[in-house]
Amino acid sequence: MADEIKVSVISVVGNPLCVASRDGDKLYGRIVDAFEAGHRVSLSFNNVTLLTSAFLNNAIGRLYGKFSSEEIESRLNYNDIEPDDLDMVDAVIDNAKQFFKDPERHRRAVEAAEEG
Repeated sequence: MADEIKVSVISVVGNPLCVASRDGDKLYGRIVDAFEAGHRVSLSFNNVTLLTSAFLNNAIGRLYGKFSSEEIESRLNYNDIEPDDLDMVDAVIDNAKQFFKDPERHRRAVEAAEEG
């Protein structure tokens, strides 16, 4: 496997507020490109002042629909992240694993909830 690529989350997003889904898409794209090139990825959350689950769902959660849990966990590291933010990452990962285990079941549950 190739070298580890260090990715500054702020550099990808453009500011310390990691809140928007579309910004999560940017980080997701960077991670996917690195994985597909055979690299490991070290994400630096240095100076990130706000992190939301919407951002993390698109940046990290979506990876579980494309790569195995084992592959992600062996190739993706989190650095310079606050403990509360790391807890949120863990919750997003747990939810993504459950979702991608049976996405159709989750879609039906959402539709049923929306109906009423």
